[in-house]
Amino acid sequence: MKQSLMFIPTLRDIPKDAEIASHKILLKGGYIKQEVAGVYTYLPLAYRAIKKIENIIREELDQIGCSELLMPTLQTKDLWIESGRWEAYGKELMRLKDRHDREFCLGPTHEEVITSVVRDYIQSYKKLPLALYQIQTKFRDEFRPRFGLMRGREFIMKDLYTFSANEEDLDQWYMKVRGAYIRILDRLGLTYRIVNAASGAIGGKSSEEFMVLCDIGEDTIVYSDQSDFASNYELYPLEEGTLSPDGLGKICHAKGIEVGHIFKLGTKYSVPMGLNFIDVDNQKKPVIMGCYGIGVSRLLMAILEQHNENLKVLWPKSVAPFFIHILPVDKVGSIGFSMALDIEKSLQERGYEVLVDDRNESLGVKLNDADLIGCRYRIIVGRKAQEGILEVKDMKTNETKEMKMDEVCHFAF
Repeated sequence: MKQSLMFIPTLRDIPKDAEIASHKILLKGGYIKQEVAGVYTYLPLAYRAIKKIENIIREELDQIGCSELLMPTLQTKDLWIESGRWEAYGKELMRLKDRHDREFCLGPTHEEVITSVVRDYIQSYKKLPLALYQIQTKFRDEFRPRFGLMRGREFIMKDLYTFSANEEDLDQWYMKVRGAYIRILDRLGLTYRIVNAASGAIGGKSSEEFMVLCDIGEDTIVYSDQSDFASNYELYPLEEGTLSPDGLGKICHAKGIEVGHIFKLGTKYSVPMGLNFIDVDNQKKPVIMGCYGIGVSRLLMAILEQHNENLKVLWPKSVAPFFIHILPVDKVGSIGFSMALDIEKSLQERGYEVLVDDRNESLGVKLNDADLIGCRYRIIVGRKAQEGILEVKDMKTNETKEMKMDEVCHFAF
């Protein structure tokens, strides 16, 4: 891909309202553009990474037997009245009326819609279990949007819902999805903890949060230094140094960003909304539900928080917008520039995602922008290009090698 054709509007200065590293990088690096507080346009670099995050989620959920669908953002008041959440949800629910004075909301979540979908098609235990998910834009009228993609009014989320005939099946699905979440976050290169949590506005009898460890996190995690015990401080206000509740190790504190939350909903929605099935004994029973969310756009900022050093980015390979960045020093028409294009073609044919900075800019400008784009490998076609020698740098190890063009074209990056 030619960088001159890629819309990457980098900024010279960091906007004053950007307080945390990921927000500074996303704005300065031309990844996002703020429209109003808490509402952003995802520009090409960010959207390439988001699509990769989404595909990793899809691969893991499809692998355990989930099916993807897409539900409407616009939801009727009637459904929320059925569930009892129209008034209970609070001011974060974005409400509106159409030209016929009918009331709607912009979905912050989709429990009501998915329950209405399934109740029209599932009547027998023979159709259970079922797992349905979507990746879609959500809306919450946050009182104080902050930290860029951390807490927005419009954001991208994956929500999955499971439908079971009994508690045992719900428990099995809960653990299957839990395992999928672990694999997703591992593939994204994140350091995280799974903590016991409160169910909040979603409801349900038990839940866990997936917390990416980060100093700017809004939540405090309490965890054992010798076991898997971890919880949100709100549930277990344990002080550092005290004995862990499981008797193993002492309590430590850390800050975390919630990127995933899984719930055992039980019959919270199926009973008031009439989602029932006929069991093997011909008895009518409420369907037992589970709910599992991942903040896709929040994952983007969480990855950046853990994968930058002094605002220099190094994306994990699994989500990097591009993997190899080629920077020719000389201008169009030179031997070095032609060499850069030949290398691009060769590496692309081998399946690598390559970005060539073909702009008429100084090497200093190109290097500064390359630090924000964050490719794993950087190839500089410089002063030795006429000798057929290039500089290849592994940005993760900081190892730099001089290599001949043929070596570069056949190198296992």
